[in-house]
Amino acid sequence: MVLMLRAILDQKHPKAQRSYADQIAFVADRPGHDARYAVDYTRIRTQLGWQPSIAFEEGLALTVDWYLNNRPVA
Repeated sequence: MVLMLRAILDQKHPKAQRSYADQIAFVADRPGHDARYAVDYTRIRTQLGWQPSIAFEEGLALTVDWYLNNRPVA
């Protein structure tokens, strides 16, 4: 998800000198911290017939747009 967000920001709000990818730093997993953050929507789809109204990538891009268009005035 971080890589998708970086790509969106590089396209919509590029930095003057570098890419947002330069800010990504991977760290060792912490003991007791869940290394897997996947969500399985199978149950909600099969039992309730739920489907997302937009794709995750599109929703992430729309969220970035909202934050860029609603930045606090300094």
